[in-house]
Amino acid sequence: MLQPPDILTIARKQPVLQDTLDLLHQKEQHIPGAVAYVIQRYALQPQWSVDDTGMMVYQHARSDESYLELRFCLSGNTYCSDPACNGGQTCRKSSAQCGAKTPTIDLLTFRFSTTYLAPFVKGRQTLSRTEDVLSFRYPSSFTKIVPLCGRSRLVLESLLTNQYEGALENIFVNSQVQALLLYSLECLLEEKEEGVFACKFLANEADRVKIGRAREILLEQIGEPITIKELSRRVAMNECYLKKGFKELFGTTIFDFYQGQRMEHARYLLYEKGLSVTEVSMMLGYSSISHFSTAFKKHTGLKPCDLLLH
Repeated sequence: MLQPPDILTIARKQPVLQDTLDLLHQKEQHIPGAVAYVIQRYALQPQWSVDDTGMMVYQHARSDESYLELRFCLSGNTYCSDPACNGGQTCRKSSAQCGAKTPTIDLLTFRFSTTYLAPFVKGRQTLSRTEDVLSFRYPSSFTKIVPLCGRSRLVLESLLTNQYEGALENIFVNSQVQALLLYSLECLLEEKEEGVFACKFLANEADRVKIGRAREILLEQIGEPITIKELSRRVAMNECYLKKGFKELFGTTIFDFYQGQRMEHARYLLYEKGLSVTEVSMMLGYSSISHFSTAFKKHTGLKPCDLLLH
């Protein structure tokens, strides 16, 4: 069975321990004959940088274990803990009046069964690649980063602020989730049909393990810069495959991931540990403070000395 990567880890570009998260709200629902979904809202921790991210997980297994899943991570919303505000969904006070608002990271997961998706392709003799997925005829499990289209964002926002209850809520969620599935598939098609599942070698679990190991090595060597050539040698994978597979699995290039990790670690050392700019620059293997300062400002928008003043 495919073990998809954690979407919050992808969105933050570094591992996130569950016990460090403050869960503000959770809703879990299974609409009979439709979709099972989970919405989790966590407090956004200070200094966290989180990218809005979408992911499609296609699990091809025995008929009763196959599924298609959409996962999303959003930041920039707020949760209101005031009991008068319908369980935190929509704050009824102005920002100046409400002291109960908390910035959030929102995780939304929607799972579609084979039974739910089958009617959409019933009777189709010649199927496109996307329809192969909907009918579960596509032979290999995969994980795919999905671009967050503007329409998808609107649907996700409406699901977070939904105020329906009972049967009406089920009808509303079902309609919105169908739209979300449509927009997500459209976003994939925009890339070019033939290239949607181009990384066929990723169907091989051994290759996915190698790419995961490459990611671990990058995290282990935050202070010891490593070239992609050396990384590919250490995991015994073709350099081109490694770069392409890493982008496919984690939604970012090796360089951007590694640079982001280094700068987040630098932010931690400066802000939390109180180390000097010189010390952090040396720990991360920079040849000069100016090179480090330039890289840090490009990633955070601040000079390292500005962060020390905060």
